[in-house]
Amino acid sequence: MPKISQRGQEMPASPIRKLVPLANKAKARGIKVYHLNIGQPDLPTPPEGLEALKHIDRKILEYSPSEGLLSLRQKLEKYYHRFNINVGVDDIIVTTGGSEAVLFAFMACLDPGDEIIVPEPAYANYMAFAISAGAKIVTVPSSIDTGFALPPLEEFEKLITPRTKGILICNPNNPTGYLYTQREMDRIRDIVKKYDLFLFSDEVYREFCYTGAPYISAFHLEGIENQVVLIDSVSKRYSECGIRIGAIITKHKELKANVMKFCQARLSPPLLGQIVAEASIDATEDYMLGTYNEYVERRKFLIDGLNRIPGCYSPIPMGAFYTVVSLPVDDADKFCAWCLSEFEYEGATVFMAPASGFYTTPGVGRNEVRMAYVLCKEALQHALVVLRKALEAYPGRTV
Repeated sequence: MPKISQRGQEMPASPIRKLVPLANKAKARGIKVYHLNIGQPDLPTPPEGLEALKHIDRKILEYSPSEGLLSLRQKLEKYYHRFNINVGVDDIIVTTGGSEAVLFAFMACLDPGDEIIVPEPAYANYMAFAISAGAKIVTVPSSIDTGFALPPLEEFEKLITPRTKGILICNPNNPTGYLYTQREMDRIRDIVKKYDLFLFSDEVYREFCYTGAPYISAFHLEGIENQVVLIDSVSKRYSECGIRIGAIITKHKELKANVMKFCQARLSPPLLGQIVAEASIDATEDYMLGTYNEYVERRKFLIDGLNRIPGCYSPIPMGAFYTVVSLPVDDADKFCAWCLSEFEYEGATVFMAPASGFYTTPGVGRNEVRMAYVLCKEALQHALVVLRKALEAYPGRTV
């Protein structure tokens, strides 16, 4: 029998999706499953996007340009200008979701064996895309004890080798909800500038910053404009995860030419998705503010509820719609699986993402989970009750 690839064997299973079979079996048994595992918003897509989808008047659903529809990129340019991200339409390349944006950025910037420094915990798919590119993720740990603040500058510099090509940040952060401060962003800029690195900046949650302080993009950092590779997606801000539209934004001319080769090889991003995304950029201020306010309320409700459960602790996330929570359990992977396969309370259980999958350092995050507050407050209230009861019943409880 032929052997499968080493690359495929090294690819990590998604901590967000790997327990789906257990969740499906629980549902088949008639159990209500509260999905706190995945960043799938339950808020409606902007009506502008849905109307555009319903009224497509094209006679042919043709290929679009490999870099994306010009009209979409023009609208994105104006959208970024609202955030003082001063890029031109030619700096924007539309991708099949933010995931493809990360993959193409890695493929276009990195050679096999090259290294990227990433604060951990980090979005698990970064590791998967690095493996796809033959590159290596090198992590610098942050801690729940400090609210996942950026590690000291010296910790980054210790990790820099001749193979280091870039630093990757997610701001606001997935999975922690952490929002980098101006001082932290300036420190990152200084390292990127000093060692002539790329700064990969995943900013798909920019609409969801809860501190009142101004949002800081990597493109706001002076002196490294040509080293920034910004990753974006419409999935979260418009509740459009399924249309698979993202973007790479960079001023680096050679990098853009490299990315375009990968774009041409995959032909084009989804036409229907681009039509919906373009229309959704016209979402009203009331829609955007309503979405924002709903997440603010859910955040407070969930975090307050979690921190009232004995043995649980969550720092207050300042962005996105996730939090990493420490639980009084021996092994969060086992606990999450147990909740789906062996536990129910009043016909319901909870589905959480074990945080171990967001770390590469062995043993770290063993008692932590990531939760997404993408359910309405009534559902969150029920989920908190079920979680409390699960922790009381779990045989591997540590407190």
